[in-house]
Amino acid sequence: MRYTLLFLLLFIFSCQSSDQKNEEKNETTSEITEQTFTIPEWKPYDESDELTQSLNNESSRMQYKLIQSKILDKNDIWKNVAPQISNFSEEEYQKLTPLILEQNIPTIQNHIKEGNLSYEKLVQWYLYRIVKYENNRETSLHTIISINPNAVEEAKQRDKNTQAENNHAIFGMPILLKDNINFDKLPTTAGAEALKNNMTSNAFIVERIQEKGGIILGKVNLSEWANYLHDNGPNGYSAIGGQTLNPYGRKQFDTGGSSAGSGTSVAANYAVAAVGTETAGSILSPASSSSIVGLKPTIGLLSRGGIVPISSMLDTPGPMTKNIIDNAILLSAMTGEDAKDTATKGQNQQLNYAQNLEIDLKGMRFGANKAFMEDSLYLSMIEKIKSLGAEVVEFSFDEMNFDNFLQLLNADMKRDLPSYFQNYAGNSVSFTSAKDIVEYNLQDTLVRIPYAQARFDGIVADKTTDEELEKLKISMNTEAVNLFEKPMKKLNLDCILSINNWNAAEAALAKYPCLTLPMGYRADGQPAGITLISRPFEEQKLLKVGFAIEEATKSRKLPQGYN
Repeated sequence: MRYTLLFLLLFIFSCQSSDQKNEEKNETTSEITEQTFTIPEWKPYDESDELTQSLNNESSRMQYKLIQSKILDKNDIWKNVAPQISNFSEEEYQKLTPLILEQNIPTIQNHIKEGNLSYEKLVQWYLYRIVKYENNRETSLHTIISINPNAVEEAKQRDKNTQAENNHAIFGMPILLKDNINFDKLPTTAGAEALKNNMTSNAFIVERIQEKGGIILGKVNLSEWANYLHDNGPNGYSAIGGQTLNPYGRKQFDTGGSSAGSGTSVAANYAVAAVGTETAGSILSPASSSSIVGLKPTIGLLSRGGIVPISSMLDTPGPMTKNIIDNAILLSAMTGEDAKDTATKGQNQQLNYAQNLEIDLKGMRFGANKAFMEDSLYLSMIEKIKSLGAEVVEFSFDEMNFDNFLQLLNADMKRDLPSYFQNYAGNSVSFTSAKDIVEYNLQDTLVRIPYAQARFDGIVADKTTDEELEKLKISMNTEAVNLFEKPMKKLNLDCILSINNWNAAEAALAKYPCLTLPMGYRADGQPAGITLISRPFEEQKLLKVGFAIEEATKSRKLPQGYN
């Protein structure tokens, strides 16, 4: 009887203890559920030591006057992020990382189809990652300018509509835009303080992305006015965004320009892909500097409507991605004929550039520039291409006269910038010309133009007549086309092999498309790209050749510290 009573008392105590533990567990679970992720406040820091160290950089263009923006408060960016990831945790981030980090679009779409991921969680993962690295002074690339406050809500809507017919592969994918491309939910600044309140309607290519279900995640930094403000400052600097840094070597390696933020953000996996723009190297340079894939399309394949211009002759947007298939998908999503951009006339055929990317290089002929044959990475890539069955023929380019190149750009921008202000800028923008911008910047040179504005001064001073400009365009285009066609016809070449943006100006003037993809890394870790150049509207060929090279080399590596 005594043992029975003792057992009964022990049983009652254990039940009470168990109930108490369950209550404590429930309370703890409730606390975890109710907890919200809080973004720590960004506090500007003393960067004087960093600026002093930059003076030792061999490149004068990387001797910085500023790193942090004097205009943009990062906490204002986080205000648009915080509500969207309040229910997202580090544990969730780590769990989803293998499904997203460095993965291509088809793989991510397959994870979503199988129920292992959702568009909502995909967008939250990228937003969380942006905060994780950009809110830390040791890892910040100063690459993000603004975030779409509705990105997660848009992703939720995609999750409700996954069975929609004819979904494009871009459906639900978070895309970043260079901040000279209009997007109606965020200002389009071109990096300039003068345009900090430029709220606009969507650019034509943004409409194309959104109608196919793509999600604009936000805007990224750039070389201000697409690298046409100063003539001696660093790539990737803008008054709005500060100094973009290269994830492969912060303050060590150049980001390239002007699409610096597009390149670095993709390299660091801040979005599935980004859109850049190029006049003469502004996609090829940052793509190769960030070990990603960048396509500068044929002029007229993609609309320039709603993009802050330099030259209507040479400007084009283009996709910047971690791999070829994503590049082809984003390109396909942006194509279309824009009635307001006559260069796109007839471009109404909706090609799927991501289909049938496999190609046999046997029988194809590539031209290798003799001037580049001392580059070990270039030589190694040539041998790899030969091993795939292609023939590689050495040739020498003729010299091209660039004496009038800046005159062409000055004269075009003098005409094209007022056209943007009149037709695409927001109502708050009262500027009508480059002269207006010059005068505005002179009111506060330390904040607005720390590297001066020599290029804009040149635009204002330009006296080129319409007739002279037209003749200049024809003569330089003719010379550039002949430069490429001479070896291509003589040697029966499919593509010309270049490095980074080394032949970007010639290709721009010829209006030939270029594709750069990772070629490898220098001894010090600096990325380099192999660049393919072909004839107008041969983007499909470039992407197929690029895909074959990518599959054979797998050259891209994730930057250390961003894994």
